[in-house]
Amino acid sequence: MTSRSAPDRLLAVLAAFDHAHPALSLSDIGRRAGLTLTTAHRLVGALTEWGALERDASGLYHVGLRLWEIAALAPRGLALRQVALPYLEDLYEATHENVQLAVRDGSEVVYTEWISGRSAVGVHIRVGARWPLHVTGVGLVLLAHGDATFQETYCAGRLASYTAHTVTDPARLRRMLAEVRRTGVAVSSRQVTDDALSVAAPVRGPGGTVVAAVSVVVPHADAQVPVLAPAVRVAARGISRALGWQPEGARD
Repeated sequence: MTSRSAPDRLLAVLAAFDHAHPALSLSDIGRRAGLTLTTAHRLVGALTEWGALERDASGLYHVGLRLWEIAALAPRGLALRQVALPYLEDLYEATHENVQLAVRDGSEVVYTEWISGRSAVGVHIRVGARWPLHVTGVGLVLLAHGDATFQETYCAGRLASYTAHTVTDPARLRRMLAEVRRTGVAVSSRQVTDDALSVAAPVRGPGGTVVAAVSVVVPHADAQVPVLAPAVRVAARGISRALGWQPEGARD
């Protein structure tokens, strides 16, 4: 078995932390990272000194603020969130429903912001959460506007199912993606939980490329898609303009 490089071991220590394990003891880190206690102790010490990790009074380690500082520089992370937040808040005020912003990371959608609305739905999203692209409104938008080769590879792969309504037929998924491109919005109904429906629209960067997606998530039983779709489109266009995008007709 090939031994891991020093950078690989450092990354393994950081990867030991996730939403289910935000606080870990030294032995937990070693076990989850696949390292000996001696190696874990050395690497955790270096990361703590640098500020990537912090140790609390009980001896448990947490992700440090130094990583938060660096993450704030990510154009698709906190930087995007700062630009988008006023428009997300406007969308919330217009609908009082669950509002979310997300980006694509490989074959998954990653949520970078979530504003909780008055309607309770079974799916609970948190910042940093991930879902397969085909099961959410934001994911469908990001998949529909992705590279054609990537889309075909995704549709031909295993499509995870979460409810009886999750789309797992490649031909049907391709038709849905074409409809998203035609209408400018995606509707995902009861794909993650039986009670939730989301309406999403694309966020474009300066060159017109889709860089993110915004959506509202509401109970399926009383969802009014014709009312929600225009509000979501307005928010998405506002964020796009703030990022530097201009509609074709508005360009010099």
